[in-house]
Amino acid sequence: MYNVLVCDDDKAIVRSIEIYLKADSYNVFCAYDGAEALEIMQREKIHCIIMDIMMPRMDGVSATLKIRESSNVPLIFLSAKSEDTDKIAGLTFGGDDYVTKPFNPLELCARVKSQIRRYVSFGGVAEESHIISTGGLVLDTKARSVTLDGEEVRLTATEYKIIEYLMQNMGRTLSSNQIYESVWNEKAFSTEKTVTVHIRRIREKIEFDTKNPKYIKVVWGIGYKIEKI
Repeated sequence: MYNVLVCDDDKAIVRSIEIYLKADSYNVFCAYDGAEALEIMQREKIHCIIMDIMMPRMDGVSATLKIRESSNVPLIFLSAKSEDTDKIAGLTFGGDDYVTKPFNPLELCARVKSQIRRYVSFGGVAEESHIISTGGLVLDTKARSVTLDGEEVRLTATEYKIIEYLMQNMGRTLSSNQIYESVWNEKAFSTEKTVTVHIRRIREKIEFDTKNPKYIKVVWGIGYKIEKI
């Protein structure tokens, strides 16, 4: 199932879109301003975004510019304005499509499907693939192996699970608690040091310069991430 983020300050519109998307078997995450959308992007792996332009606190354009700093996830703008200049501006600011209110929910769902299919087909996300790669780092989930520039990286079972979790969530910042609960399959409690030690050991095996890591990045105060290179 793919995850769709719907962001609009009109809760009735969000609810309507949510109903139609869920009927098409999508997971739906709801936000009511740009700041909430960014928070969800930090926590969840999103495959398509439906973003209103005019919203309080943080508008859709500002949120999109922030999202585009680290993600190429498909984004469909919603707007009450229908002038060509507004559509061009929306696409210029990082949108992949533009829908004018009022809209046909079935048409919007069709556009979501089209955007996700294109995203999957052209490498935004690997569908049905057991190979995940970034730069020279390649993970094979079937063989449960990791190679760096063609050379096998010898990892412990726990180290492999950590790097697999990070690479399966490419571009997403994961907290120490999230990593711990996924890898150790138990509730996290004062686990930051445990995760930090394992991350350091992994870096020693995959990083040329552990003080300036290329692959596993730390996001201070939040957690760790691996980005697509």
